[in-house]
Amino acid sequence: MGGQLESERPESGLGVIVPAYNEERSLEQIMRRVLRQTCVEQVVVVDDCSTDATGEIAKRCAESDKRVTIRAHPTNLGKGAAIRTGLEAITTPLVIIQDADLEYDPADYQKLISPILRGRADVVYGIRGFAGHSAYSYWFVVGNRMVTTATNILFNCFIQDMETGFKVMRTTLMRRLGLQGNRFDVEPEITGRILRLGYRIYEVPIDYMARTRAQGKKLTWRDGVKALLVLMRIRLTSTHRLFGQPDPYHSERLSQLDAALMGSGEARARLSDE
Repeated sequence: MGGQLESERPESGLGVIVPAYNEERSLEQIMRRVLRQTCVEQVVVVDDCSTDATGEIAKRCAESDKRVTIRAHPTNLGKGAAIRTGLEAITTPLVIIQDADLEYDPADYQKLISPILRGRADVVYGIRGFAGHSAYSYWFVVGNRMVTTATNILFNCFIQDMETGFKVMRTTLMRRLGLQGNRFDVEPEITGRILRLGYRIYEVPIDYMARTRAQGKKLTWRDGVKALLVLMRIRLTSTHRLFGQPDPYHSERLSQLDAALMGSGEARARLSDE
């Protein structure tokens, strides 16, 4: 990867990783919504050894739009493994993870990438509950709040939705996280590693429409317990064991972000004085 630093503000091209396992009911519809977004330059669908028509639907999408490519796992490896497979194929400066269901709306992409394009952040999370939000389970919401609170305590930060499926960042940063989780443990792993590197997570409100178990919801309370264990492990593991040798990329990016934030603050102060 090297220590070369890209320009302070990246091009607006967005790559979308779509992990898909038995999502024949929603994949075609979500792909139409994704490809409708003008900021999307590339979509990588990762078929995680689906046993339904997911693979065939993905192939039809690839045949109708050259922005779509497909990767397939010979065995079911999980969401985390699918993200790593998709990331290998991404060539755009920005990347986002899009679940293959209809819970997250691709219409929110532009406002998610905006803070990065303005030089205000390198990582943006879409938080559920402030723009529009439906939940199918009280305990699901409570569990999400618990793991988010644990994140804030362990890493001395303040974020509002650690488990959100909408995480967008610079592709170069995501590749440097050293992700290892194979299943839903990848969500707390992404957050924990980002915070250990010293990045601040910028949050914007998004629309969210939760699906039920009958509609294919896969996350369970066991994943919440695993998330807590992952967060604790990352917090207690040495930086060297997590990331290897120090990478100058991070110190340079954090310095640039600090300078950009200070510059915007000074600009606002000058305007208020005029």
